[in-house]
Amino acid sequence: MTMSSIERKSKPALGFLTIINNPQHGFFGGYLILNMSGLPLEFHCTAPIKPNRAQEILYGPTLENFLYGEQIGQTLLRQSGHEPLVVCTDCEPALAVRQYVSWPVVLVLPPEQSVTIESEHKILRIDRPHGNGPNLLTFELGRNRLALPARAEDQRQVIQQRLSELVEAFDLSEPFGRIREAIEEAQQAVR
Repeated sequence: MTMSSIERKSKPALGFLTIINNPQHGFFGGYLILNMSGLPLEFHCTAPIKPNRAQEILYGPTLENFLYGEQIGQTLLRQSGHEPLVVCTDCEPALAVRQYVSWPVVLVLPPEQSVTIESEHKILRIDRPHGNGPNLLTFELGRNRLALPARAEDQRQVIQQRLSELVEAFDLSEPFGRIREAIEEAQQAVR
């Protein structure tokens, strides 16, 4: 390993993880690592993963958490040569990857999902009605709306500290569009 490789990997970076569910082909995952200026350092994506009927039955309501967190998220994050300050995702089931990595993982909420917040933070359910998803703690950081499982509230301060200098000028939801376009481009290249 050269000195420049060591220096590059020790620079602060942010991870962005998303999963796309294609009804024909299955679930595709993409993981983009950006430096603090928003420039790409690494990109990884998965081949499609399609659960079989037995998995659908046996995993039941935990299937998405298993696929997004363990099967896709864990695989992609372990492939990376960079250690991110924070991993951002736009898929609530992908928060399950947190149990497999040592970095904070936060859900980036889209602007259209905004809710009036009366205090500094509030616990809201934003998952499916009657679902088994976690209660989420929502908070704002600059112009970004973020959420964590309520049981991971201690991670909020870590995330705020690590992203404090960045969030005023950085739209944390923008990189997910890049990932989706890159996955779509990769799918077209294979056809």
